Amino acid sequence: MRRFGLIGYPLTHSFSQKYFTEKFAREAIADSVYENYSIEAIDELRSILQKIGLRGLNVTIPYKKQVLPFLTHSSDGVKVMGACNCIDIRDGMLTGHNTDVVGFELSLLPFLRANHTKALVLGTGGASAAVVFVLEKLHIPFQYVSRTAGDQAISYDGLNAQLMEEHPLIINTTPIGTYPNVAEYPNIPYEFLTPGHHLYDLTYNPAETQFLVKGKARGATTQNGYEMLILQAEESWRIWNTKS
Repeated sequence: MRRFGLIGYPLTHSFSQKYFTEKFAREAIADSVYENYSIEAIDELRSILQKIGLRGLNVTIPYKKQVLPFLTHSSDGVKVMGACNCIDIRDGMLTGHNTDVVGFELSLLPFLRANHTKALVLGTGGASAAVVFVLEKLHIPFQYVSRTAGDQAISYDGLNAQLMEEHPLIINTTPIGTYPNVAEYPNIPYEFLTPGHHLYDLTYNPAETQFLVKGKARGATTQNGYEMLILQAEESWRIWNTKS
């Protein structure tokens, strides 16, 4: 039996386990199982790696960066981003990939318009790494926004009408607004949003966060992270089933 799974904490709601379990049933894949591994510290990964038949892992918050020291090899993308969300396990060797890149790019492209020339990236964690990687690939300049200003990031309080106008693409990579904290939302000045803005929330639960609700109320186009999740999951499956 081939074993796959997801590491993260907390795993109160797992898209991946449900998705792959249904995929295995739908496609009559009888030799595979997908399990959740909720670990409170990254060191607990060592015991998971001892499980018989373990062939691959997905990695979610907060371990996309913390998992790097466990990898034997890394894809070029992981080396650049410093974040991994997919591990291919063969002969005791762990190879890190980032399938978020594929999922984010393919899901974003249909929504891009000619005026989407600059982006605000809300958050500086592991999820933002894939977003920034894609933006750089697409030659879209970006500005990090975080709770506190730093060398690369401005604070939410630093956002004003001019910055909002200059950055019509706004991507939320933080968990703010994710279930069960559905009343929360990133503290951006929503009054400056226009129909020319596009808001992308990597969150998929709930399907429409307050971030997206507030954007839609100002006429902005919106999308959540559900399609990105499907695309990155299928890319993980492709990696795990590609002969070395």
